[in-house]
Amino acid sequence: MIFHPAPARLRHRAPASIAIYVALAVRLLPARFRTRVRMRLATSTRRLPAAAPDRVRHLYEAVIACQPTWWRGQIDCKERSLATVLATALTGRRCHLVMGARTLPASYHAWVVTTDGTHIGAEEGGGQDHPWTPVYISP
Repeated sequence: MIFHPAPARLRHRAPASIAIYVALAVRLLPARFRTRVRMRLATSTRRLPAAAPDRVRHLYEAVIACQPTWWRGQIDCKERSLATVLATALTGRRCHLVMGARTLPASYHAWVVTTDGTHIGAEEGGGQDHPWTPVYISP
């Protein structure tokens, strides 16, 4: 599915750009460290107050819109979700990073959940037809 959001507002672009660079830096780490670092970064935001679902949705779309032109290929759901959590933290709020899986067809996906239970990014990988089962939810 190709999704091209509208240009992000300036107040969302700055934290989204910083966060996407951090998420891409995590992707460059050796494979055995990546998941652990993602979980540690997401957990570091647990003391912040909760974010409103609209704010998280705007930051998620800003993260997608701020993909660097020099990055070859697609930015995966893990990087987009981590960048959304970090961008939300840079605005002084928090949301939860969720990593999940499903069977038939077997797949892995990451998305963001607000504290009131709104799922953002779960619909990308066909989450409507075959629901995702959360395996890890950051505190």
